[in-house]
Amino acid sequence: MKKKKFYKTPDQHHHSKDPVRAKKHLGQHFLKDENIAQKIANTLSLENYSKVLEIGPGTGVLTKHILAKGVDLYAMDLDRESIAYLNDSFLLEYPLVKPSKSVFKIVEADFLKYDLSKLFGDDSFAITGNFPYNISTQIVFKALEWRSQIPEFTGMFQKEVAQRICEKHGTKAYGILSVLTQTYYHAEYLFTVPPSVFNPPPKVESGVLRLKRKEGFNLGCDEKLYFRLVKTAFGQRRKTIRNSLKPFDLSEELRATELFNLRPEQLSVEDFIKLCTLVEQDLS
Repeated sequence: MKKKKFYKTPDQHHHSKDPVRAKKHLGQHFLKDENIAQKIANTLSLENYSKVLEIGPGTGVLTKHILAKGVDLYAMDLDRESIAYLNDSFLLEYPLVKPSKSVFKIVEADFLKYDLSKLFGDDSFAITGNFPYNISTQIVFKALEWRSQIPEFTGMFQKEVAQRICEKHGTKAYGILSVLTQTYYHAEYLFTVPPSVFNPPPKVESGVLRLKRKEGFNLGCDEKLYFRLVKTAFGQRRKTIRNSLKPFDLSEELRATELFNLRPEQLSVEDFIKLCTLVEQDLS
């Protein structure tokens, strides 16, 4: 009896020989699990936006699941090899994934240095991706700067970074990233991803989160002061607020209030906003 020939589907083919080498200096770990990719794509609610920026598309495993949602997708990568692969093989392999009316644009750029208004003007857009571990916190800080245009931010981080972003006050993991993100967004840790679904597998677990912007939110105090205050407080996190905020040269009267007896991780986001309002009044 003749043996049946076994032909690989594009997907199997695509994963057996890696079309793009993962580069250590770029912090690349390529996702190879279709189910996880689908789950990450499904974290996008598509409420109040129709444009999505994917950071670090790599070999496009997540990209095609986002495309199938019919959004205008901009896939941004710094890796030339990845860009070449996406422009060439990926577009040949998945020509029918994209609904006809939507836009798909592959952008070779460094997200941290890129002026996003070149792509989006004043339009709203969501951000998602399997973020390179080595720049993931910087990605969040940049997204915060653009928050007026970003109603939703989802994606995959190193697990402890994802947990830190979503952490509530009163814990060791709660810090600058938690406070500043949760000031403007509702943060939700969604699920954990094992190392085995990546190539090469990272040494740590990954975590997927969703940030939804607080609509109609007003900080109520000076934003630059607020950011400075949070960073200064956590700069010496073992000290009480009274000691860590010494550089602000505040009045004895203010320094005697209850909030100043606490350490930074004991303050909720609301407490920090209150603190900022008090400091601002004290300094004026």
